[in-house]
Amino acid sequence: MQEREAKLAQLRKKFAASARANRESLIEDSAKAKLNAREFARLERQRKLAETLRLKADAEERGEDVERQKNWEYTIEDNDNWEKKLARKKRRADFEFHDDAHAARRKYKKDLDALGPDLEAYNRQKALATGGALTTFDASSSSSALQAVGSAERQLAHDSLYRDASTLIYGDNKPSEEAIDRVVGKINNDIDKRGKFSRRRLNEAEGDITYINEQNRVFNKKISRYYDKYTAEIRASFERGTAL
Repeated sequence: MQEREAKLAQLRKKFAASARANRESLIEDSAKAKLNAREFARLERQRKLAETLRLKADAEERGEDVERQKNWEYTIEDNDNWEKKLARKKRRADFEFHDDAHAARRKYKKDLDALGPDLEAYNRQKALATGGALTTFDASSSSSALQAVGSAERQLAHDSLYRDASTLIYGDNKPSEEAIDRVVGKINNDIDKRGKFSRRRLNEAEGDITYINEQNRVFNKKISRYYDKYTAEIRASFERGTAL
């Protein structure tokens, strides 16, 4: 019995040593992978910088403008998209909080930019609703029966796409797996950002917050400029708890 207990203890020691070695190996491999990723990113930045400097040097030797040469590679569509992006960024440059409706609208616009509509599916539905190609074909049926089936499908697609207040069709939308994955990914990203978010307050370097608004902050700053040198000892006594 003692021999079995000793053998069991020895096996447990070997198991613990093996688990510890595996853990150390895993940590070492993880550290190497992170180091390799950082090294690859650093080398990639250096390569891009060297390529930019080489292009700039070649352009200066030929007497050309680097920015102008780079702009030649952009199409009219790229330029229009860039100008729209700048205009949209300028419209949304107001980052102050006004009210809940304004914040909700900003969030809605950002979600639209991130997700975007499925224009391909919409165009297919629109083509079918407005007289697109027939999708049902039966070789044994006559042309009139084929036209009737096509008209029914077209009418159903039209009623589903252009709904009014009197429609009885509702709750029939079935999103694709890709659309569901995009929405789930967007929600997960929002959760991660919300967990890492830390609002940076203005005037944090000034120390404790002793004001209730911007006007009060400016007034307190003016008062401190003139009277802090006279009240320093009193305030220190209050902080130490030794004031009489």
